[in-house]
Amino acid sequence: MFGADINNPSAMAMYETDAAIHHLGIEILSVEEGLATVAMTVTNNMVNGHSVCHGGLVFTLADTAMAYASNSFGSMALAAGASIEFLRPAYSGQRIVATAMSPHVGRRTAYWDVTVTNPEGDTVAIFRGRTKVIDG
Repeated sequence: MFGADINNPSAMAMYETDAAIHHLGIEILSVEEGLATVAMTVTNNMVNGHSVCHGGLVFTLADTAMAYASNSFGSMALAAGASIEFLRPAYSGQRIVATAMSPHVGRRTAYWDVTVTNPEGDTVAIFRGRTKVIDG
């Protein structure tokens, strides 16, 4: 799902061909220059052998928030690196939300802080990523 009030041409163009988020049911809630919020409902197909959301899928949600925030300026940016710290589990049925913002946007490189939260507002994970502008 793509928020009807989002008026960011770069985000709108990305969304049309972003097969991964459509497959996972990731929703784009908001995109402004340098800021994006996305959400995903954890399904039974997303849990690991401990009955919690697979860490790779939490990472994917955070990476998606970074992708939409980093491309919100109109130039094409790709991830150049990232790390994540898992603070608490997310469970099947929970809608988790990731919000990306940047402490530094340079001409070619930007750093992104992403916080993933559960429905109670508790932090599930913190993610730090770096993107590189490859055009413009």
